[in-house]
Amino acid sequence: MSHLRRAEAEALQKLPAIPRDETGPVFAEPWQAQVFAMTLALYERGLFSWPEWAEHLTAAINEAQLAGDPDCGDSYYLHWLNALENILQSKQIVLGDQLHIVQHAWAEAADSTPHGQAIELSAQQRAALVVNSSSRIG
Repeated sequence: MSHLRRAEAEALQKLPAIPRDETGPVFAEPWQAQVFAMTLALYERGLFSWPEWAEHLTAAINEAQLAGDPDCGDSYYLHWLNALENILQSKQIVLGDQLHIVQHAWAEAADSTPHGQAIELSAQQRAALVVNSSSRIG
């Protein structure tokens, strides 16, 4: 086991109640694995520390529980996604309106995609996202 893998395993142990089996995290849906991988990639790039991440994830879970989440385990990665959005906004890596634009684009793509087919952004939607992101630079 490499040093990085050992550090990742230790970091995962510090997270609240991550769904896992003997081999590691368990995902019910592909998007859950994707948001998990995105979070690790952003952490590895040094955009936030692991204690910062754990704090945001714990806060997202606590907030959901206060709002009535029954904590049956099926909403864990929704909390994970909320925590990722929150930490990226708090560090001003993305702005709230940027998240809204991306969420809207994906919702629109989902609405126009026939059931059973992969949801993809159109070339026009991807171009609009690039334009909106680059307008923030400079």
